Amino acid sequence: MKGENEKMKTTITLDKDIFKSLKKVAIDREISQNQLMNDYIVTGLKNEEKGKSKLLKQIPEHLILNKDTYNPDPDRLMKMAGIVKGCKPFNAVKLIREIREGGYLWYF
Repeated sequence: MKGENEKMKTTITLDKDIFKSLKKVAIDREISQNQLMNDYIVTGLKNEEKGKSKLLKQIPEHLILNKDTYNPDPDRLMKMAGIVKGCKPFNAVKLIREIREGGYLWYF
């Protein structure tokens, strides 16, 4: 029966600078390089899992008005980009400044 803390040997390739940095940190913390790398990997995996859950809930549910039809599909949104075209070119910065000042002119 295998124990929970069973150890495995493996070989990884690290840049020389990364390995030197790991060695310095391990010496400062007074732990082995192996323990330091295990700690970093465990922390990274925990952060990865937290990151995935954050991606699913980027917008708080109480701020979404159209919960029935809300679909945060970025591919679908990118397909819609450029669907509407104006009849003549306009300066978007100038238009936004005019809107912020309270008045605006339609350039379409």
